[in-house]
Amino acid sequence: MKTLGNIIWVVFGGLGIALEYLLAGVTLMITIVGIPFGLQSIKLGILALWPFGSEVREKEPQHGCLNLFMNVLWFFVGGIAIWLSHIALGIVFYITIIGIPFGKMHFRLANLALSPFGKEVV
Repeated sequence: MKTLGNIIWVVFGGLGIALEYLLAGVTLMITIVGIPFGLQSIKLGILALWPFGSEVREKEPQHGCLNLFMNVLWFFVGGIAIWLSHIALGIVFYITIIGIPFGKMHFRLANLALSPFGKEVV
C-alpha cells in the first residue's frame, strides 16, 4: 500500500515539490556558507519524493545551540517559501476525500520544512 501511495504521490504533486527542494538545495550550495542548507534541502527533497513509509525522528541532542541557529536561518532563507507550498497543496488535496492522505502528508512535510535541522529521516 505504501508503494501505491508513493506512486500516486509522485504523479499528483510529489515530483514538483521534490524538484522545488532540489532546486533550492542546488541554489543554496553555490556558496560555502549555504552548503549545510543545501544538503538539508536535498535530504528533504528525497523525503518529499517518496514520503509514505518513512519516518522523521529527532536526533539525539548535541551540546550547543547550532541546530537552533541553523533552523532560525533556514526559516528566513527558504523555509517560509517551501512551507507555503506545502500548505497550499495540502489545502487543495483536502478538498476531495480521496486526497486527504496526501493533504496530511503535505502538512507533515510543512512542519518539517520550517525546522529541518536536528531531525533525521528513517
